[in-house]
Amino acid sequence: MEEIFLKIEKAKNTAELEEIRILVLGKKGSLTAKFAELKNCEASVKKTLAKELNTLKMDFERALANKKEWLSMQELEEKIKQEKIDVSLFNTSNLRGASHPIMLMLDKIVGYFESMNFAVKMGPLVEDDFHNFEALNIPSYHPARDMQDTFYFKDNKLLRTHTSPVQIHTMESQKPPIRMICPGNVFRCDYDLTHTPMFHQVEGLVVEEGKDFVSFANLKFILEDFLKYIFGEVKVRFRSSFFPFTEPSAEVDMSCIFCRGKGCRVCSHTGWLEVLGCGSVDDNVFKAVGYENVSGYAFGLGVERFAMLAFNVPDLRSFFESDLRILEQFK
Repeated sequence: MEEIFLKIEKAKNTAELEEIRILVLGKKGSLTAKFAELKNCEASVKKTLAKELNTLKMDFERALANKKEWLSMQELEEKIKQEKIDVSLFNTSNLRGASHPIMLMLDKIVGYFESMNFAVKMGPLVEDDFHNFEALNIPSYHPARDMQDTFYFKDNKLLRTHTSPVQIHTMESQKPPIRMICPGNVFRCDYDLTHTPMFHQVEGLVVEEGKDFVSFANLKFILEDFLKYIFGEVKVRFRSSFFPFTEPSAEVDMSCIFCRGKGCRVCSHTGWLEVLGCGSVDDNVFKAVGYENVSGYAFGLGVERFAMLAFNVPDLRSFFESDLRILEQFK
């Protein structure tokens, strides 16, 4: 057994120790075989031999356990050394997050209008009928009142369908001049490739004293400059349209940023993309807030629509599904 104890002492890892254990105490091990021979011994020597074998076994197991404990500590230290992390190292790749594309676009839009001296106003998500509809010249029979479009509560409250109520609150609380935008969440009963029940809008309002102080030409200039700031060199056109709260009203188109106005699938082969609505504020809106002898313009846009075009995202729902493959592109 001296040779076995020497092997234990020279073992370099726990795997070698296991081989030694099997060699001695395995089914075909040398010590196991000696224990098996006891049944053939005479009773006079059997007791003495059994005692010697048990002592030998205990010594072997003790030596094996001591060596195993030492080797295990060595192996653990080596593993820790190999896997050691220097926490003092500054790894920017692990710390970089990604802004959501909607927030990226919203920040860019707000940044432009702040640079043009527009104030940023916020308002409640839950509105009453007057601020969301009546004050904006949307009477009770208007299609926008349909239950399919608006989330209503039992107490004549509703989730705002646009951020225009913030304009009403602002005009109620202060006198002209007003130069503001109101970004935020809005809610409508809709869900498909280009619509979600919750989305983001940015609406703007400029009001000055004097009937002719603010003109449609002022509005046209600011929106053309804004679209070129967001999308680069694009052509812009204004089409006559209708909105209850503006008169005259216009839809604003820009040349398709994908085909450069030549016609493609995105622009339905027209060469133009509809991007926002605008107009001169209707007198009925001013009357609802007690304004007299003033002029102004308003405009509104969907942030998701701008983000889809700027980042070439085909499905609006992709913005809200938290797919890291999409979000990681905006690091």
